[in-house]
Amino acid sequence: MVRSWYELPEYVRLRRVNGLRLSPDGTRLVAPVSGLAPDSTSFRSALWEIDVLPESEGGGAPRRLTRSAKGEGTVGFLPDGSVLFTTGRPDPESKEEGTGAALWLLPADGGEARQVASRPGGIGSFTVARNSGLVALTSKTLPGSQDEEADKQARKAREEAGVTAILHETLPVRSWDSDVGPDHPRHFVADPPADDDARLGELRDLTPDAGTALLNAGAALSPDGGLLLTEWRVPVGRGAHRSDIVAIDTATGERRTLASDPDHDFGGPLVSPDGRHVLLVRGSEGEYDGEPRDQTAWLIDLATGQGRDLLPEHELWPRELAWAADSGAVFMVADENGRRPVFRIDLDSGEVTRITGDHGAYSNINPSPDGRYVYALRDAWDSPPAPVRLAADATDGQPTRLRTPGSELSMPGTLTEIETTVDDGTRVRAWLVLPEEASAESPAPLMLWVHGGPYMSFNGWSWRWNPWLLAARGYAVLLPDPALSTGYGQDMLRRAWGKWGPRTFADVMAITDAAEAREDIDAERTAMMGGSFGGYMANWIAGHTDRFRAIVSHASLWGLDAFSGTTDYPPVWEHEFGTPVERPERYTLNSPHLRASDIRTPMLVIHGDKDYRVPISEGLRLWRDLMLHEVDAKFLYFPDENHWILTPGNARIWYETVFAFLDHHVHGKEWSRPELL
Repeated sequence: MVRSWYELPEYVRLRRVNGLRLSPDGTRLVAPVSGLAPDSTSFRSALWEIDVLPESEGGGAPRRLTRSAKGEGTVGFLPDGSVLFTTGRPDPESKEEGTGAALWLLPADGGEARQVASRPGGIGSFTVARNSGLVALTSKTLPGSQDEEADKQARKAREEAGVTAILHETLPVRSWDSDVGPDHPRHFVADPPADDDARLGELRDLTPDAGTALLNAGAALSPDGGLLLTEWRVPVGRGAHRSDIVAIDTATGERRTLASDPDHDFGGPLVSPDGRHVLLVRGSEGEYDGEPRDQTAWLIDLATGQGRDLLPEHELWPRELAWAADSGAVFMVADENGRRPVFRIDLDSGEVTRITGDHGAYSNINPSPDGRYVYALRDAWDSPPAPVRLAADATDGQPTRLRTPGSELSMPGTLTEIETTVDDGTRVRAWLVLPEEASAESPAPLMLWVHGGPYMSFNGWSWRWNPWLLAARGYAVLLPDPALSTGYGQDMLRRAWGKWGPRTFADVMAITDAAEAREDIDAERTAMMGGSFGGYMANWIAGHTDRFRAIVSHASLWGLDAFSGTTDYPPVWEHEFGTPVERPERYTLNSPHLRASDIRTPMLVIHGDKDYRVPISEGLRLWRDLMLHEVDAKFLYFPDENHWILTPGNARIWYETVFAFLDHHVHGKEWSRPELL
């Protein structure tokens, strides 16, 4: 067991389990697991096999299946148990260098992996028909390209002419950290390999007219492969889109709309094992003068086209859905009270049962074909993601741990919960990470963290924001779920819908008061930090109180007027805030930059240049305003990072700079600039 993992050189070396897939016969689990590359400048993913039995029942140790310089990505199975995966590794049987990820196959009984499909624009996501083995995949294709050769020649012509320009006719222009276009995804289907040496059959383009309709689209095949169900973006004016679900006949390419509603988006289609129903997530972005955003599990009968809400009496937000093998139930992951349990929904009775009763946060759920179990990844604030087995018929059951290819860690402290009642009578709760030495005789300085989103919950492990690295250095870390957090019903969103700053600030200050009232917390030595929405709150807090000794603001919103038009997809934002010209009221109420002159707290501003969700202009404008008002501040700038800090070296520098800043302002130590800066 690793015990010094919270030292930064060791921390970046930890193996991280990033997914989980169960084979069709229920006998094998395969997971992509990332680790430090040999040159230590990046993380690299490989596929590992995990035994479905726990060690107490004879389960063996995990074993590594793949090794390549490029690493492996998305993973799935053919009906015979062969593993499909995407990778950018070179094909030893081809003279051509690939320009993106290709699809590879690893035989069920082992042996060498081989490439089975490639495209000039690479291969993105894929899905497999559980009975027939038909494979559907996405590949980016340049406009007007009617076949693979035309796409290849169009790319060559752009490269030889030195053209990198992209002509846009709709939003989005960028997404998270990537440019959109000039090529866009299309759906292709192909028959499975005919023998042990064959590639997939001919790739057939089902969506030559898709344009931008399939950007980030989820898709699924019917068990027999006859239908492809996919999200389809539909323009609704002013640059906005909604998401419908269409059904495409894989033999003819004929397309029909299956789910469409002007007030809702549909996503994540999953066809039942018996082929009769489609499971979806139906969501709303909310209304300026009405209800906040919402989402639910939605079921459509493929024969009649009729749909119904599977959660009519519940306010749970489905984060992930999966079909039971008998098609009679659905398993769902949803935030609840600072946890992320697994629920079972019986389709006949509508009964919703929580099958996990611990404080875990579950993901990557895989119901077994015999109906007995659900395999999943479980994490929590005191446990990194690891594979577990759950009893499918349990009520508030406990997980059975499987042997993990990830890192088993001992925490340098303890995890507890606190709560308080705020001024409007609402209960607000939080996780509190305490260092081992915290006591009434030796109270710990407090670090308040506010989560991003804002429509999420602080309920599970984070590699990016890990409180134990601070706990190992003597800090207590408060992880609250204030207004706008999910898992507490829609009223928690209504309280701050369009009122991000004032309402969330009141909640955060109240739960901080509750933490500071503890004997093992030093209320005189407190600091605050947050990223994204948490960074927005860092900026808001800086302009509304001087109770903190230091504030760290990462990837933060500062001037909402400018942010509203430069974020990667403004229409989502405008559902809640409108535009600053047409509806300026909420910008005046909520924009932190309007209180720049009131900031007295030392601030560390952190931003990545490739962040398109919260553009670098926000960090630059914040930094300039702090300089104008002579605030004691520093700006940690990453020219090649995005909304997150993803490379090992930069992640270490991020933490080192935060630690040095806190040491200086919370502990009064002399400022010590990180060596590599």
